[in-house]
Amino acid sequence: MNILFVADPLEAFKTYKDTTFSMMREAQRRGYHIAACEPRHLSWQSGEPVKARVREITLTGAEDDWFRETRDAIHSLRDFDAIVMRKDPPFDSEYFYATHLLEHAEREGARVFNKPGSLRDHPEKLAIMEFAQFTTPTLVTREPAEVTRFHAEHGEIILKPLDGMGGMGIFRVGPDGLNLGSIIETLNHHGATTIMVQRFVPEIVLGDKRVLVIGGQPVPFSLARIPQGNEVRGNLAAGGKGVAQPLSPRDREIAQAIGPVLAARGLLLVGLDVIGDCLTEINVTSPTCFQEIFQQTGFDVPAMFIDALEAALR
Repeated sequence: MNILFVADPLEAFKTYKDTTFSMMREAQRRGYHIAACEPRHLSWQSGEPVKARVREITLTGAEDDWFRETRDAIHSLRDFDAIVMRKDPPFDSEYFYATHLLEHAEREGARVFNKPGSLRDHPEKLAIMEFAQFTTPTLVTREPAEVTRFHAEHGEIILKPLDGMGGMGIFRVGPDGLNLGSIIETLNHHGATTIMVQRFVPEIVLGDKRVLVIGGQPVPFSLARIPQGNEVRGNLAAGGKGVAQPLSPRDREIAQAIGPVLAARGLLLVGLDVIGDCLTEINVTSPTCFQEIFQQTGFDVPAMFIDALEAALR
């Protein structure tokens, strides 16, 4: 099998924790051929198939010089058996255009995971609104007055930008409303930008749990990302501590309800964020935590992913 990973620059990978790297390693262990490119390397000329300049690579097993480039060449995307879209957020205009090129490649016969159209249709914060039965009370708005009303109703709230990642731009406002006006102005730029507001879930002290769903089935362990010190954010990028733990009954209930729905839409890999009993985000662009869960529990998440990829290609 020939697999193309569309991802961030290989030189930027932190292989000791990178999920895309763990996928590549498992694929190579099974004897598959690996290639990689960045979204900027995709191209489409009228009358021709969608192509990309790709780097064919072999993993070396070394910690630093972890890959060897064996060939640099232009290929039609339909020539690969599978294309794994793993570009990290933000979901900006360039990401949007990349999904359109990948979607046209699908029409030419390429198999892309996660499905490009479904990546566009499931913005990672907005996607939870379809599953309101599992969420904390949530508001999406551009109107400052609506945020103020929501705060008055719920007392303690979290505000976040819709295009943030890694905990970027998340604010907590207590019942006293201190700095609420200033935070609203900062996030929604005087009504120009839509933001998300959620009732604060105090169980964040126990961790923001990443529940992975692969091929519609939950991985049996989550990674609880626990805030450190006075920080309200559990994101690993914001200094949170990752602790693997078995899924709770509620985690499993959420995953088993949502997973098959999203898998049927072409989302092979999904990362659900759960705080306490509440779903807070649905990550579809490049869900992580494979290596942390494997290292702490021994459960082989990369193997489960490649198993699911193989099954999807049959």
